[in-house]
Amino acid sequence: MGKIILTGDRPTGRLHLGHYVGSLRNRVLLQDAGDFDRMFVFIADVQALTDNADNPEKVRQNVLEVALDYLSVGLDPSKVTIFIQSMVPQLHEMTQYFSNLVTVARLQRNPTVKTEIKMRGFGEEGQEQAFGSGVPVGFFTYPISQAADICFCKATTVPVGEDQEPMLEQCREIVRSFNSTYGEVLVEPEILLPSNLCCRRLPGTDGKAKMSKSLGNCIYLSDDPAEVKKKVMSMFTDPGHLRIEDPGKVEGNTVFTYLDAFIEEGDFERFWPEYRNLDELKDHYRRGGLGDVKCKKFLLAVLNDRLEPIRARRHQWEQDIPGVYEILRKGSEAAAAVAAQTLHEMRDAMKINYFDDAALIAEQAEKYGSR
Repeated sequence: MGKIILTGDRPTGRLHLGHYVGSLRNRVLLQDAGDFDRMFVFIADVQALTDNADNPEKVRQNVLEVALDYLSVGLDPSKVTIFIQSMVPQLHEMTQYFSNLVTVARLQRNPTVKTEIKMRGFGEEGQEQAFGSGVPVGFFTYPISQAADICFCKATTVPVGEDQEPMLEQCREIVRSFNSTYGEVLVEPEILLPSNLCCRRLPGTDGKAKMSKSLGNCIYLSDDPAEVKKKVMSMFTDPGHLRIEDPGKVEGNTVFTYLDAFIEEGDFERFWPEYRNLDELKDHYRRGGLGDVKCKKFLLAVLNDRLEPIRARRHQWEQDIPGVYEILRKGSEAAAAVAAQTLHEMRDAMKINYFDDAALIAEQAEKYGSR
């Protein structure tokens, strides 16, 4: 079997630069390289509802926002199957079967689950270890649902950020458990991380460890130039760099982290020819004599250069919203057909294919003397 790629996002808001450098940019590169048998990208609305059950309209509206972001970054529905999670009902049945292979204790040890529980305020410190601490069951078990999302198409490769590594490991455990219990049906996926280390977890504009919608420290792919300028100019830098002549720190400086993530060949020649490359710029900043505002203006030029074609494509797709929904409908139907085949193989292996098992029916008929 060849390479099958699967990845997706929760529709809890528009996608931001952290999504872009952590996964979206890599998806487009993979798509354009064409080195795969099939590629699936999905909108995880069921997973979004695990902690937004009281606000389904938020999820409903953001399904379209995420779809527009996918198309605007350059994902091509003629090459990639884009679908909505809830429109593939086979995923829910797979999730149920997988839940029998995972213990409560194992879910409690999942670092991503523990972090997300604390971030969303479901319980006080330490409460996430106790059953019934206020964590919705659906949220607590979403690693199992995510395993179904990956396994339905027998994905071999999952391009995500490094924070998802614990989820991939749990999925691999589920695959091994299923295959050892019932037979070799499923495939263990491998994570594909960005090669640029600073892209694996882009910090927020405030310098916090992660860019997050809930923290309000995002630059969105759909932000207009004025909004991007406002956010870049307020970015966290080096708090000790009070005067231009002061030596500055590059490490932990959000502006330079973003430059590391976004800089491309030719950017200095076009936007700041005083320097040949990023190393020269960093050396000057470390020595002193270089102000934060100049560095931010350079970053702003780089970001707008990356974002302008994304904005233009988004504007085009916004003129054909029915067409966007048609892409999602066709993609969901295609994904459901693939999921149905995998589910059929799973049910065969689990011996719950009662109506398809002619040998079982004949055996039981003979046992009871039935004609």
